[in-house]
Amino acid sequence: MTTLSAYIEGIGLIGPGLSGWESSRGVLAGKADYAYQKAVLPAPASLPPAERRRCGPIVKLSLAVGQEAAAMAGLDVKSLQAVFAASGGDGANCHEICEMLASDDRQISPTRFHNSVHNAAAGYWSIATGAMASSSVLCGYDASFGAGLLEAMTQVAVDRTHSLLIACDTTYPEPLHAARPIPDEFGIGLALAPQPSARSLAEIRVALTSSPAERMADAGLESMRTAIPAARSLPLLRALARHETAKLVIDYLDGTRLSVEVMPC
Repeated sequence: MTTLSAYIEGIGLIGPGLSGWESSRGVLAGKADYAYQKAVLPAPASLPPAERRRCGPIVKLSLAVGQEAAAMAGLDVKSLQAVFAASGGDGANCHEICEMLASDDRQISPTRFHNSVHNAAAGYWSIATGAMASSSVLCGYDASFGAGLLEAMTQVAVDRTHSLLIACDTTYPEPLHAARPIPDEFGIGLALAPQPSARSLAEIRVALTSSPAERMADAGLESMRTAIPAARSLPLLRALARHETAKLVIDYLDGTRLSVEVMPC
């Protein structure tokens, strides 16, 4: 595989004990202790009231991290290509549909149905931001973050344009949680550019490797990394928070991982 390269201009982050990129940098850099707190999802104020009432956690999370990254990069989201990656979808909505199908009344509401599709977050994103550019929506189970990063960086390399990666995962209620035990919500947004600018935070280069994945030194962050697919991004976020040149490996497929180089601008 040819090495892909891009420039990171904006970062969005929400997870357990991580409430936004700026407030989380100290913890990720190892300058402050990590303390678990359940992830808090902001209300999607950019959505019209009707859509705001209907959307679920995956939409709230995607909007929050995507808008944080785009705002940090100073990008016009209306013309910004986006890649949405998630290992599942709206787990709570899936649970509700399963309950309805197991009941005597099997009439699924249109709201439940349209929130059940994997590209729901992309649809709500276009409503909230007025985005008219194309978006890609993918799922790779535990490999979803890596697949999303490769897709977004390929867009940057081929189209020579900005791309926004939004990778998110949310929880499932029981009994689905027993089969897919994602413990909490986690989302990351990365605004990527083909060339350096005054807003560039770091250059990132990605290739394939068979080397073992990087681990987090903090036990709480390492548990998060292994339990939530989107949190496979934590070693990358650690390097960005430290503003250091780093070579690391991120989990992807069982026999293939991502070799990542980060060079601060």
